[in-house]
Amino acid sequence: MARYKVGLQNVGSYQVSGKPYATGSVHCRNDNTDIVQVNFPYVTSWVCVTNRDSAGTDLKVGFSRNGLLGTESNYYFSIPTGSTGQTLDLKITQLFLSGSDNCSVVAGLTSIGAGNINNPHVSLSSPHQNWSGSAGVG
Repeated sequence: MARYKVGLQNVGSYQVSGKPYATGSVHCRNDNTDIVQVNFPYVTSWVCVTNRDSAGTDLKVGFSRNGLLGTESNYYFSIPTGSTGQTLDLKITQLFLSGSDNCSVVAGLTSIGAGNINNPHVSLSSPHQNWSGSAGVG
């Protein structure tokens, strides 16, 4: 008898409703904090980001710090002020934000532990998380 368990390739892990995750009023535009890293405790099944910047500045959203900074290429997308980004079906453990004084992140979390995405090329500290830059992440 086969035994199934939670994992990145387990369809059932993404078919069930996600555990709610929300963070609001994220400030990622000043001299001390130009990039905010959001760490999810579990792998996400979907993510939605909203930008409510007071100065009308676009929010940059990336999946790695280098992708957001454009050190190799620009691997990020922008969300205009007052816009809610589309809900994206993504399995990620980290999100990087820059350019807004008021943004929020809402996500649905799976039961897959963040350590299941193990990419030492992306994260210098342990546990190594998120996806590598080989597929447009930077």
